[in-house]
Amino acid sequence: MNDAPPREKTWLNGLLFVLTVLSTCFVGLGWSASYLFFESGAASGTNPVAEAGRALSDPRVFPLSALYAAVLMTILVGHELGHYLTCRRYGIRATLPFFLPAPTLIGTLGAFIRIKSPINFKRHLFDIGANGPFVGFLLALPALVVGLAFSRVTTYIPAGDTLFFGEPLLFKLLSALFFGRTPEGSALVLHPVGFAGWVGILVTSFNLIPFGQLDGGHIAYALLGRKARLVSKGVIAILVVMGVYFWVGWFLWAAGILFIGFKSKLRLRHPPVLDEDVPLDPKRRFMSVLLILVFILSFIPDPVKGFDLLSLFKGLAGGGK
Repeated sequence: MNDAPPREKTWLNGLLFVLTVLSTCFVGLGWSASYLFFESGAASGTNPVAEAGRALSDPRVFPLSALYAAVLMTILVGHELGHYLTCRRYGIRATLPFFLPAPTLIGTLGAFIRIKSPINFKRHLFDIGANGPFVGFLLALPALVVGLAFSRVTTYIPAGDTLFFGEPLLFKLLSALFFGRTPEGSALVLHPVGFAGWVGILVTSFNLIPFGQLDGGHIAYALLGRKARLVSKGVIAILVVMGVYFWVGWFLWAAGILFIGFKSKLRLRHPPVLDEDVPLDPKRRFMSVLLILVFILSFIPDPVKGFDLLSLFKGLAGGGK
């Protein structure tokens, strides 16, 4: 009798990868056009992101959009390979990454791998959870630095429909290093490579949220054992509060991770390991401190500004007058 696990069908992984490359290239057209023609778009009162049609007339836009896609996909692939290769190292079955294409503001909903065999030891769980965001951060950081080096500050009067994006602490520190304090009435025009780095930083912070099956949940459980459940409860409460005051997308995050928890019948618990009461070694505890620092530097309370619940209610109330 052959007990070998069945071979994975990888055609779906490949198809989703190609679609995500195309999706990020498509969205990159808008960000490339915005970078190249920001001043002319601002002067004419139009939304610069909507000027992707200029790609047909300017030969610089397509290479920039491809560069955005290449840098962003490199960050996402690095993140997922950090998980996948660690699983392979410990003999844990896992699928190749599934990438999620989406013609949204960034071109993708991220990626994930499915772990198909139990994780029995804390050190394995910690390494699998930590290596993805750590590699992703190390790839996003130089992209952010290079992108800021090619960015510029220009005079800008915002229009009513202009989107503003939140800035993680790391972005604020680096932009201050490159440009100093941005004067009032001015805007930082971010190079597409820098925007890919910003997305990579955002993805890192999302995954490091200490809840359930997220990377941060694995790390929290490896550190705290059963006490990690209390952290999960606190995370849900914090996400709801941030949805009210910072960004309504946090409601979706809270609902999504709760749905996954209840579907797996684990709710706020993490799947147990055999050595739950054995503390992590000093090297991994030090690594956890570095990851907490990465989370602090990467976290963005309001990825898209002005889309908190209070502001949306105020807008609806004002529109009804």
